[in-house]
Amino acid sequence: MSLNRRQPTKKCPISVNPRSSVSHKYQFPSALKMKTNTSTYIQLSTVTVAFLVLFNHTLLKLVQDWAIDDNFSHGFLIPFITGFLIWQKRDQLTSEKLKASNWGLLIIFMGMLLHIAGTAGAEMFTMRMAIVVTLTGLSFYFFGSKITISVIVPLAYLMFMIPIPAIIWNKIAFPLQLFAAKLSAQFIQFIGIPVLRQGNILQLPNTTLEVVDACSGLRSLTSLLALSAAFAYMVPLNNLGKWLLFGSAIPIAIIVNIVRLTVTAVLARYIGPETAQGFLHELSGMVIFIVALVFLYLFFLVLKKLGIDKSL
Repeated sequence: MSLNRRQPTKKCPISVNPRSSVSHKYQFPSALKMKTNTSTYIQLSTVTVAFLVLFNHTLLKLVQDWAIDDNFSHGFLIPFITGFLIWQKRDQLTSEKLKASNWGLLIIFMGMLLHIAGTAGAEMFTMRMAIVVTLTGLSFYFFGSKITISVIVPLAYLMFMIPIPAIIWNKIAFPLQLFAAKLSAQFIQFIGIPVLRQGNILQLPNTTLEVVDACSGLRSLTSLLALSAAFAYMVPLNNLGKWLLFGSAIPIAIIVNIVRLTVTAVLARYIGPETAQGFLHELSGMVIFIVALVFLYLFFLVLKKLGIDKSL
């Protein structure tokens, strides 16, 4: 009797076609992510174009003011400094998840109302503030509250690019002119030069100097405040140290301006009145501003030496 042995079934190797549905199953999330990113980029591009169209006149007038008014020429630097401050936080920002916040729509709406109110009242300061408010709202809406709060200081820093309204500027500048003229006259007399002060006019034996708006020190004060704010934000100090460093710009700007006026009077007395105007006068302004930056850095070193750092 013979037994019919069943032949063992041969196992067929399974070949996976890279173009099969299984492959598509694992590629789907990447495709979805790419589609989402594309949609986000389209939204950002659309909003950017709409923003530029809406604030076109405001932005052009702002840049024009930076170009023609030396008091606010530092405005050209502010957007770049803001970008640098945000770039410094790139590692922290990339680790955060994008979670859009609808609160951004409310902030954008507030920015629109500011812009409409500024346009209706022909108030450029309000229209320019609307730019900062709207950008903050857009950040909330697209990137979420967590990321926006992380960069809220750089966003607020954009306010330094907005010129101070003339009515406020004049109320600050003229008292500063009188104050600078008074202290300069005292220093000039102290070093032995006869001087008679009448308001903001300094009468020397051989010439008369007028402490005009440009010599009030407000121009260097606004520029130094803008730079000190960025510097204080970046340095490793605690909150108290940062505020002290930022606030130090006020006395530093006033002191160096008085030194400039005193040096100008000395040069005008012993060299000639022409040193109080023209190229030499402008050069002295740049030199004195550099000196102010050096004083600001020295004050930072003092704060650091005193132990007012992040460890406190």
